Amino acid sequence: MAADGDDERGFFNEQPLALKPGKQSTSKPHHAGHRDRLRQRFREAGAGAIADYELLELLLFRSIPRADTKARAKALLKRFGSLAEVLGAPEHLLREVDDIGEGAALDLKVVAAAAQRMARGEIKGREILSSWTQVLDYCHAAMAFEDREQFRILFLDKKNALIADEVQQTGTVDHTPVYPREVVRRALELSATAVILVHNHPSGDPTPSRADIEMTKTIIASAKPLGISVHDHIIIGKKGHASMKGLMLI
Repeated sequence: MAADGDDERGFFNEQPLALKPGKQSTSKPHHAGHRDRLRQRFREAGAGAIADYELLELLLFRSIPRADTKARAKALLKRFGSLAEVLGAPEHLLREVDDIGEGAALDLKVVAAAAQRMARGEIKGREILSSWTQVLDYCHAAMAFEDREQFRILFLDKKNALIADEVQQTGTVDHTPVYPREVVRRALELSATAVILVHNHPSGDPTPSRADIEMTKTIIASAKPLGISVHDHIIIGKKGHASMKGLMLI
């Protein structure tokens, strides 16, 4: 059995550098002790005891095994503004940050995908209207930092439990084509009795446009005769959201 620290499957553990024959290591890299201390603090005190840049450091340990990751973590936060925005950033933009290579950028996107799956798991099969905070958290994680508009539909059964969550259309930075007949057709295919419409504003401002409101009213008018309710249309921005129902626009 391997000794502690030798198992590459260990918690954020890296394999040591192979030494040339006849060479012996005289000292550890200056960042090695820092990594051990940061891991230990995370184990003992939990995530609440470490800053966002330190959590990013932990994530980068695997991707960048033999270099200091503190400066890289801080550079990511400086470029994108927050931990959520780092994880939500497109892979090609992550790679533009100094010393963030293809592997590190991909690993961050894997973490982001896992976080989205966890958030979706919080609402899957649950009564959506009584889990509204989790719904908003999921939509924000999934869409807030996309660089193009997406039109997403949450399809619900007669108990308002989530049947399916689908991105129906992806558009440009400020427009997504939406076809009300396609929304209704898909709801009928899934035997959904209600839907929640969601789309994002890459500009960051979730304020509904006149086109957003008119499109929503058209979908409501198309769905109502077929017994399909539109509970709400949520617009997601980087810093918040807007509910058309909450704003009494529908």
